[in-house]
Amino acid sequence: MEEELVLKEGMRTKITQLHHDVLVAGYGEKWKTTELVMRNYWWLEVIKDVEKYIEGCNMCQRMKNRTEVLVEKLKLNKVPEKP
Repeated sequence: MEEELVLKEGMRTKITQLHHDVLVAGYGEKWKTTELVMRNYWWLEVIKDVEKYIEGCNMCQRMKNRTEVLVEKLKLNKVPEKP
């Protein structure tokens, strides 16, 4: 039973990888990859598995647009007049 579960997890990961890591597809975001996977395959929690895979994808994390506000520029301290 446990081996069967591991095999299923491995197959899910492999299917997601084949639909996500293709250069023609261009490392699609979550919804694009989910759509490609669901054209031919379906299992419970497809969206969660695809999201988990993309969160672990090194290329996607490096290319992700960051929306958080950047830290302000450093401000100079006042120079003391006396030692």
